[in-house]
Amino acid sequence: MISDKMKGFVANSSAIRAMFEEGKKMAAVYGADHVYDFSLGNPNVPAPEAVKEAVIDIVTNEDPVLVHGYMSNSGYEDVRGALAEHLNGLYGTHYTDSNLVMTVGAAGGLNVIFKTLLNPGDEVLTVTPYFVEYRAYAGNFDGVLVECAADPVTFFPDIADMEKKISKKTRAVILNTPNNPTGVVYPASVIQEVADLLERKSREYGAPIYIVSDEPYREIAYDGVEVPWIPSIYRDTIVGSSYSKTLSLPGERIGYLVIPSEITDSANVMAAANVATRILGFVNAPSLMQRVVARCCAEKANVGYYDRNRKLLYGSLTEYGYTCVKPDGAFYLWMKSPEEDEREFARKCKDEEQILLVPGRNFGCAGFVRIAYCVSYETIRNSLPGFKRVAESYGL
Repeated sequence: MISDKMKGFVANSSAIRAMFEEGKKMAAVYGADHVYDFSLGNPNVPAPEAVKEAVIDIVTNEDPVLVHGYMSNSGYEDVRGALAEHLNGLYGTHYTDSNLVMTVGAAGGLNVIFKTLLNPGDEVLTVTPYFVEYRAYAGNFDGVLVECAADPVTFFPDIADMEKKISKKTRAVILNTPNNPTGVVYPASVIQEVADLLERKSREYGAPIYIVSDEPYREIAYDGVEVPWIPSIYRDTIVGSSYSKTLSLPGERIGYLVIPSEITDSANVMAAANVATRILGFVNAPSLMQRVVARCCAEKANVGYYDRNRKLLYGSLTEYGYTCVKPDGAFYLWMKSPEEDEREFARKCKDEEQILLVPGRNFGCAGFVRIAYCVSYETIRNSLPGFKRVAESYGL
């Protein structure tokens, strides 16, 4: 018999992954070129050449006992130092290796920090729509995920609603910008409103409310849009990031946490995070990939590739009559369903046109669908006649 907690997780298993598996089955029936799978944020852009060169050089020339052995739970000191210096150059900060923990991707980092911060019954606030796994990550440690509303037009946090949802049990607020699933980037002015609210509530309750800034899409922003560095706005901010999207390395599971010295109780938070990464079973982040990303942290995602896809998809779908949020970052398009139940719309797209979309209620926001456009340009182009036929069937 499995645990009661896992029964709940199994029942609510990720619809994104389920759709991805469905796409593989459909490809076997219709042929891969005739299935348009927009379900999973799996970059179709290869990793930069520098990554391959780094792997070859490291496994050829570095001490294999060092490369493949254990190190401090938080990661190699020289790797953390290199990433700290990179961040310092970008944001004018003064981080050292002691402010970073190398993690098993951003998801591993979120689990480490929730293990570090949460007592049973503690609450974590997030803004709808939100990445589907947040609820499970908080629930892993008997925390409670509390949904806060977003403005229905901009999809920025609704500050008034957030204030209503904060309580003495609130331990952290997740901010995800650029956002999955909307592609929205929260401007500094909005972050400042959140910061002002949390500072006031922290004083009221006599305990810090941390921002956990989930940033795997930080490097993917368009049209000169600036992604704010949240620790410069709110002191009690912990940053989690990964190289899954920026270096197209989702399967390598490599990321990091930034725990600034300025946050409340920083020494204990860092010490606990180091223990958490071990007792969660990660022990440490993958050793080879730590050494690789230290050499490649200045490399950039191919934003031009995603931007080309973004422009074609957004321009075409809005021309067909669909209502979409124009993404300023990440590689997702958030589209309003032509019918109230977006699951029926997604089912129609799948059954009639072999187009796979993820229903918005899986992100806590019914009535929309998410389209992951980190696919080939040809996949988008070839899917457009099907999108158009569906639009016409709704009279758009």
